[in-house]
Parts: sequence; C-alpha cells; structure tokens
Amino acid sequence: MREMRETLRATFGRVLRLQNRRRAARQGVLERVEEFSRPITVYLPPGYDRGDARYPVLYMQDGQNLFEPQRAFIPGQHWRLNEAADLAISDRRAEPMIIVGVDHAGPDRIDQYTPTRDESRQAGGKSAYYARLLIDELKPLIDSQYRTRPDDTSTGGSSLGGLVSLYLGLTRPEVFRRLAVMSPSVWWNKRAILDLVDRFDGPRPRIWLDVGGREGRDTLRDARTLRDRLLKKGWSDADLHFEEEPRGDHSERAWARRARPMLEFLFPPPTSS
Repeated sequence: MREMRETLRATFGRVLRLQNRRRAARQGVLERVEEFSRPITVYLPPGYDRGDARYPVLYMQDGQNLFEPQRAFIPGQHWRLNEAADLAISDRRAEPMIIVGVDHAGPDRIDQYTPTRDESRQAGGKSAYYARLLIDELKPLIDSQYRTRPDDTSTGGSSLGGLVSLYLGLTRPEVFRRLAVMSPSVWWNKRAILDLVDRFDGPRPRIWLDVGGREGRDTLRDARTLRDRLLKKGWSDADLHFEEEPRGDHSERAWARRARPMLEFLFPPPTSS
C-alpha cells in the first residue's frame, strides 16, 4: 500500500507540474501589418522582445481563421494557433517561430488558392499570381520589419489553403522549406495537383500532411493517394508526416486540434533535429 501511495503521489505530482507549466506558458504577441493590400496578422513568439535572435517564418493561408475568434469564418471557431505555438515553444517541443497569417482575397479566394483553371467551374488557376504576392511583395516586407531568417521560410493552410501550400512548396521549394498541408483539396480539377507531384524534381520540403476520418471517403482516398505519390518521389518518415484523425471533420475545430503537433513536426527544436 505504501508503494502504491508513493506511485500515486508521484503521478499526481507530474500531472500538477504539467498543468502548472501549461498555465505558466509564456505568451507570444499578435501584431498587425497595415501597409499591405490585405489584412496581415503576425504572431511573435515568447521572448521575441528580448535579445536579437532571428526566427523561421511560417506563412499561413486564411489568416482570419487562425488567431482571433471574432474574425473566424464561424465566429468563435478559430485555430487558436497562437496558443498552440505558445505551448509547443514553452514546452520546448518546437523551435520558436514567427507566424504570418495572410487573410484570403474574399471572392477571389478560389482563384488564388487553385493552381489550375477548372473549365467546368469557370474558376481557378491564379496560384502563380498568389505566389508572387507572397514571395515578391509580402516576404520582403516581413523580412524588413522583423528579425527573420530569410532563407528559412515555410507555408501552410487547410482545404484549398492546403492545396495552394503544396503548390507553393512544389513550385518554389527553394523558398518554402516546410509545408503544412492540412485536409488538402486534392480533388480540384480532376486531382491535377497529383500530376505536379509526379513531375516534381527539386529539394524536398518537410511536409506535414493530414486528413480527418469524417471528411468523406473521397477526401480520405485523395489524402492517402497524395501520401503515396510523395513517398514514391522520395519523401520518407524523416521529412513527411501523415496524420489521420479518426474523428476529425472539415472544420476549424479539427485543424485547431492538430495545430500543435503540426508545429512540433515542422519546427523541431534544434536539439532533436
């Protein structure tokens, strides 16, 4: 009995210490970038205001859904991405990073987030324009205003945002070294993105790829097919993580649950690299 009490006491102690660490997690800050053509929200990691360290940058699509409940597509349902980053960084499970949330273009979202034009929908095909917007206009602005590592840039998003993130990494791998491809819309234009994967010949970005079990049979099939095509092109467990969340649906709440492990995979602390 004494050994059992000591074991329980030690277990409760570990739980309490974990809870205390979570409650005491240092918090980053959110800032606005006003001088751009669309709303931009920047997350600066805990400790940014102290020292002169430089940080990798993650550009995330659909920025209105990431940080603030009142701005989310469904009010109150946002990714809590800043909270996920705070916890991962405070627990030393992720390297501190800057996250740039890029609001979508409203009615032009579909066009800018799709790499090919789908004639049956009379839409799409302006991802190259969006790539230039990020690389030639926004990235220089962010690099000039914040202590970034300009050669350590990543991008990510969900749904069509996941599709365009994969496109950006496959067409500009010299710029985007890590990709968060969450519930990607592989279905767009007869799964044309798979042809781009098959033609890829360049440095392989580190990729987090995921899907929810409640997103539908076709979406699951497409995500698994994308995984298999990437593996065939040379990705491995070292630079590709595939996650299936059995109860995950196609929603901000589901992506919020996977936000922290996504950050931890893409930005492992230097000691575990």
